[in-house]
Amino acid sequence: MNISVLVLDGAFDTGLAAVLDVFGTANELAALLPAAPSRFVTTMVGVSDSVHTAQGLKVPVTPVGNEPAPDWLLIPALGQKMPEPLGAALQRDDVAAGVGALRALAEAGTRIGAACIGTFVLAESGLLDRRPSTTTWWLAPMFRQRYPRVRLDASRMLVNDGQFVTAGAALGHIDLALLVIRQASPELAALTAKYLIVDSRPLQSAYAIPDHLAHSNPLVERFERWARGRLAEGFNLDEAAAALGASKRTLSRRVNDVLGKTPLSYFQDLRVEQAVHLLKTTSESVEEIAAKVGYGDGVTLRNLLRRRLRKGVREIRAVG
Repeated sequence: MNISVLVLDGAFDTGLAAVLDVFGTANELAALLPAAPSRFVTTMVGVSDSVHTAQGLKVPVTPVGNEPAPDWLLIPALGQKMPEPLGAALQRDDVAAGVGALRALAEAGTRIGAACIGTFVLAESGLLDRRPSTTTWWLAPMFRQRYPRVRLDASRMLVNDGQFVTAGAALGHIDLALLVIRQASPELAALTAKYLIVDSRPLQSAYAIPDHLAHSNPLVERFERWARGRLAEGFNLDEAAAALGASKRTLSRRVNDVLGKTPLSYFQDLRVEQAVHLLKTTSESVEEIAAKVGYGDGVTLRNLLRRRLRKGVREIRAVG
């Protein structure tokens, strides 16, 4: 299987190395299987003569498009991790050239995967429009605002949508590479994951810091503080909007833009978050904790936690 890795200037070193190392490890382990798939041949491609990673390492690249269309093209993250420098990086000429190459390869039938901040490069091409996708969790607000036509679910670590695959933050590069291997050999993917000690992590929401996302917008930050102080009392959109000095429509729109959910859904998430925290850190009963976070009885809280667990299991089965 031929795999091109698009290396743009300032590439995230860990992401690039992770992708290459996973395929290299899989090639070494293939000999242990009774029916080994063909080797994974990786080629680093670029759009400029000289490419350096974010840490200043020079990377030898082949001009993208000079070789026959590969089976896969993977896009590692750029090294810019915050909105302002990332926005500037996405305006660069090499990124624009890379976006053009993505469109051409997509038309040729190449499957394309992107991880972490690399998902922004793929989204710039328009190829993700109207498609389900994920991205690195802490830049989800910027992603939603910049690409409103993409159906973003930033809670997921991997979204496999046929020709296009997107992966979440940082070590999502490993998950992306393992998915490509799984397409050729589920056994080899499982073996590679065991050797690299990679646990299944279908959701990145478990690692996300809700405070970080909420604090990216002043109104949403105030809403979060208001909500945390009223978990036991319940949610009312009219009361929330009045307390924050905003209209219901404005509050709902801002929360959706930043968090990708309704104010009520986020309020429920905060309830569950607080309940799980109390279950882990106190000796209080489920009934006592349920009352503290606004549920009428422990049965309701238990059922809600079970539904969240089943959703995670479904995500595991859906990947790949």
